[in-house]
Amino acid sequence: MRFEKICFLASETKEAQNAQSALQKIYGKHNAESADVIVALGGDGFMLQMLHDFMDRRIPIYGMNLGSVGFLMNEFGEDNLVQRLEKAEIAEIHPLIMTAVTNQGDKRNALAINEVSLLRETRQTAKLQISVDGRVRIPELLCDGIIVATPAGSTAYNLSAYGPIIPITANLLALTPISAFRPRRWRGALLPHSARIQIDVLQSKKRPVRAVADTVETRDVAPVHVEEDRSTKITMLFDEDHSLEERILAEQFVH
Repeated sequence: MRFEKICFLASETKEAQNAQSALQKIYGKHNAESADVIVALGGDGFMLQMLHDFMDRRIPIYGMNLGSVGFLMNEFGEDNLVQRLEKAEIAEIHPLIMTAVTNQGDKRNALAINEVSLLRETRQTAKLQISVDGRVRIPELLCDGIIVATPAGSTAYNLSAYGPIIPITANLLALTPISAFRPRRWRGALLPHSARIQIDVLQSKKRPVRAVADTVETRDVAPVHVEEDRSTKITMLFDEDHSLEERILAEQFVH
C-alpha cells in the first residue's frame, strides 16, 4: 500500500494537538475525504472513536499513542512515518451489530468494535435467558450483566470480567457473564464468529437492563440480538514488529 496523502486527526489533549501540528508540517495537511490513510493521535478511546467515524469509508487507520494504555496504538514518532505505514501489517476486523428492543417497543441498532454489554440498571440482579442460533442455552441467568466481545475487544472490558483473550484471527466471539450468581459455576463460552446470540431480559420492568454497544447506550431493553456484521470491514495498521495479533497473544502471558 502506498500513502501519499495522510490525514492527521488528534484528540483534544495539548500533547496530541501539538503532535498533529508538528506532523502536518513534515508530511502535509490533507482532509479525510482525499486522504489515503488516517493517522489517529491519542489514546485507545480516541482510536475507537475514529474507527467508528470512518467505518463507512473503509480507509485504513493507523494510531499513534499519546494516551495512557494505547493497546490499539503504535508508538509515537515523527520520523520515517511513510516508511512505517508502507511496512505496516494489516488487521481487518468486523464489528458486532446489536439490535435492541426496548420495553416501549422501540428498535435500535448500533455497531460495536469491542463489545456489546448488558448491565443491570438497579440494585436488583438482571435475569437473562441466553439463546445461540435459535437454541436456548441458559434458561435463566442471574447476574450483573453479560458481555459479547470480539477478538479486538477481548482484552478490554471482557478481560476485566475474567473473560478469555481471543487471537485476532481465531474467528471466535466471547460470551462472558458479569458477576454470575446463578448458575454460579458458569464462566462463559467461546462461540463461532457466525453465531447469532439472543439475550432476553426476563422480568424486564422489575429488573431493568441497559445495552451498550461500545459507547452507544440503550436503556430498558427487553430482547437484544447480537451477531457479527460481515458486510462491514475495518482496516487497522500496526508496525511490523508490534502487530495487533502479537499484542493479543502477548497479553496471555502477562503475570
